[in-house]
Amino acid sequence: MTLVSENIKYLRKRLGLTQEQFAERIGIKRSLVGAYEEGRADPRISNLINMAEVFGTSVDIMINKEVAKLSESELNISEFKRGKEVLAITVDADQKENIELVPQKAAAGYLNGYADREFIEELPKFKLPILPDNATYRAFEISGDSMLPILPGTVIIGEYVDDVRDIKNGKTYILVTKSEGIVYKRVFNYINDTGKLFLVSDNTTYAPYQLDIDDVMEVWSSKAYISIQFPDQNSKNEVSTEQLASIVLDLQKEIVNLKEKAK
Repeated sequence: MTLVSENIKYLRKRLGLTQEQFAERIGIKRSLVGAYEEGRADPRISNLINMAEVFGTSVDIMINKEVAKLSESELNISEFKRGKEVLAITVDADQKENIELVPQKAAAGYLNGYADREFIEELPKFKLPILPDNATYRAFEISGDSMLPILPGTVIIGEYVDDVRDIKNGKTYILVTKSEGIVYKRVFNYINDTGKLFLVSDNTTYAPYQLDIDDVMEVWSSKAYISIQFPDQNSKNEVSTEQLASIVLDLQKEIVNLKEKAK
């Protein structure tokens, strides 16, 4: 048996499906499932994709990992991938996606309506030609002064991030969360180490804090901002390169401490 065949058999049994039931789910003959599991045939990529969707994992994991040894979080990509299939969007008369604006007064409603097409259709919409048209964008009006010199009332335009694991350390993101609502922060990705994100404010009077990955509903990578006020470039609260390096060092120390406590 090959690694792929062992994985298919293990994952099928894990779901409690017979070969016949599994074959019906992915639209192939039962005999072909048997051939896959016994290593007598290699699945076509189209069948691998269909099987991965049924198993709730990825093709990459199925062909490269011994899935029986993976934890639930390592196997199940659904907790990391949000998927555009659940993302409500609107389009114009030419079937091109709009940029929907979530103003501060609609922020609370967005937590419940972010996947509701009717709610999204009621939001203000606009276009920004300078952005590439091969992505999905949404705009959020931020509140508070935690990201100075970006001022309260500024509209941050974010590009949809399908997989939370794609978050790049030190970049700014809009996170739609269950516990904190909509937040705009500089984010550090420690999912592989602790299953958490670290959120840092550019205004150094605000302390960094952790966020469980299960708390995140949407991630938008900041691409542009719109403001009727120009930021003060001499703001004392603006984070410097040295301060940012110090924050990263502190976060790394905390990761080490968490690992030691887990032993």
